[in-house]
Parts: sequence; structure tokens; C-alpha cells
Amino acid sequence: MANIAKRPDGRWRARYRDSAGNEHSRHFTRKIDAQHWLDSVTTAIATGAYADPRAARISVAEWAPRWLATTVNLKQTTRRTYEGLLRTHVLPKWGSVKLSDVTHEGVAGWVAELSASGLAATTVRQTHRVFSLVLGLAVRDGRLARNPAHGVALPRPMCVDHVYLTHAQVDCLAEAAGEYRLAVIFLAYTGVRYGELAALRVGSLDLLRRRATIKEAVADVNGRAVFSTPKNHQRRAVPVPRFLADELAAHIAGKGPDEFVFAAPKGGVLHLRNFRRTTFDPAVRAAGLDGLTPHALRHSAASLAIASGANVKVVQSMLGHKSATMTLDLYGHLFGDQLDEVADAMDAARASAQDHADFLRTKPVVSDLDSVRERARGQ
Repeated sequence: MANIAKRPDGRWRARYRDSAGNEHSRHFTRKIDAQHWLDSVTTAIATGAYADPRAARISVAEWAPRWLATTVNLKQTTRRTYEGLLRTHVLPKWGSVKLSDVTHEGVAGWVAELSASGLAATTVRQTHRVFSLVLGLAVRDGRLARNPAHGVALPRPMCVDHVYLTHAQVDCLAEAAGEYRLAVIFLAYTGVRYGELAALRVGSLDLLRRRATIKEAVADVNGRAVFSTPKNHQRRAVPVPRFLADELAAHIAGKGPDEFVFAAPKGGVLHLRNFRRTTFDPAVRAAGLDGLTPHALRHSAASLAIASGANVKVVQSMLGHKSATMTLDLYGHLFGDQLDEVADAMDAARASAQDHADFLRTKPVVSDLDSVRERARGQ
């Protein structure tokens, strides 16, 4: 129910009741303005875009924890990242602001401020995403008609030059890693993430088929090992080169199926922080590869696979990328040499087709000449 009535003071009051029976009203100097407002509300209700103004009076600081509590599909590492971004960048700016007062212009200005402060573009984009997710729940809950964070221009992430190790460099790094030589080689030739390597159990290796099934990952959350599914929540089979399979067979001899393939010196999870401090970083310095990280070995694995003739779908599957597009975005330039191979193959196919076409064109002519000669001899 909606109506417009003139007040004793000469102003016009427009009012309506929402689906919950709550009454809302606003006062206007002109009747036409009251009618326009009432029409817009009626349209919003009819199209499903209506948001209760009173429900949007809650502050961002009150609403953000509700959003985080209802987001049940996050890994603990991702949840910790989101909590940090809220605490460090979102709430200091928006905590005291009501949802109804968040504007597109305000969000755009805030993103510009974050960028100007020297914050990395990837961090700015992550921070904006978290705030957009918070506001998105408010839209779905009927507190906001639209998400004011949508469509905000974001800084472009800087292109990072990946390091691609050669076979010789991988060997040099592995030798410098001492007792974890095989772990370095495994990272460089399978492309698994470090958390997937640390969670890999003997039972996940099928060395006869030369496959490793990646179905678990481990991360350090507040000093304790937290196991979860791999990134994108999908298990995958990773090819293991024959030379590596032979070494792995000797390495896991006598271990049970639930034991880690690569364990800490005293057993248990090989934590990334300890691995880097005691083994990997010293090996990097000894090999003259300063700045290299365990994760960077994924890039070397992709490079070595592509150089060996692997196509984009194989590399995507091996690395566990969500799509082939992502693989091409990262490593498309490494497929460049194969473009020449494709061009040469197309040249050969065209030449073969033309030779066949020429044969078909000339064959009838030869036949006709033979017929003419036969007729001439008969005469």
C-alpha cells in the first residue's frame, strides 16, 4: 500500500509498506517529487531490486564479520588472508560507514588512495575484492540494491619476469640442497606447489605408471600444519619422468603408504619456513640463483615440459591451473618455437594438396591425347 498526503505545513508525505509490513515515508516540498520517489520504490519492488533502507543502516564494521562467518568454502589460509586485508585496509577506511553510505565514487577514490600509497597492485586488487564480497552479501540479503564496488577501475598488476632454470641449473641447485636433493628435483620436474609436495604421501605415488596423485596440500597457519584440498579443490595426476621415478622408488623403500614422501629431518611435515631457512635458501646462494623461491620452480617445470613438446592442455593439467587460458597467459610465449613447426606443417600439407590437384588436372588431358592417337591410327 502506498499513498501521498499533504501535511499541515504544506509539505507532501509519500509512504509505503514493504513486504514485511514495515512503513517507510519521506517528505517533499513538491507533490511531483513525492510521486517520482514513490514510483521508483514501486518499480524496485516489482523488479526485485528493492532494498530496505533501514537494513542498510548497519555499519561496515558490523557487517563484515557476518560476511566472513557465512563464507564457509574458504581454506584457512585464504580466510587468514581475508581477515588481514579487512583489518589492515578495509575497516580503517570503511568500518564506521553505514552500508547505505558506501558509494561507487567513494570506493573508486579509496582504490586510488591505496594505489597512490605504494601498495602493490595485486594487494589493491585483493583488498577491493574482499570489500566487494562484503557488499555483495549485503545485496543478496536485501540491504543494498546494488554493489557500489562493481565496475571500479583497478590497477594492472605488474608483469613479473619468471626465472626458467635449465636442466644443468636444476642439477646444480639440487646438489647444493644435500639430503633434500630429490625434493628440489621433484619440484622442478613435476611443477607441484610446495604445499602439495609437503603433503604428498607414499600411497599417492604409482611409480609403475610414473604418476603422482595430488589430492592434498598443507599450509602453515599460525604455526600449525593445516591440511586441505589442493588449490581449486581438484585432485590431479602429475607425470613423473622415468629417471625421477627410479630415484623415488629407492627413496621410499621401506616407508608405509601413509608416510610423507618428503618429511622433516625428525619426521612429520616439512614446513616451508624451515625448509627455506635450513636448505633451500642456502642452496640458492650456493648455486648463484639469488632470489629464487620454491614456488618459482613451477615456472621451470612448465618451461622444461614445453621445451620437451608438451601441449598447453598437458601443462595445464600438470600444474593444476583452472583453465588453459591461465596457462597461456603465463607461458604462452614459451610455445613460440612451435609456431614455426605449425607453419612448416601447413606448408607441407598445402604443397601435398597442390601436387594432388595438379595430378587430377593433368590426368584427363593425357587420357584425351591417347584417345586421339588411337583414332588417328585407326583411320
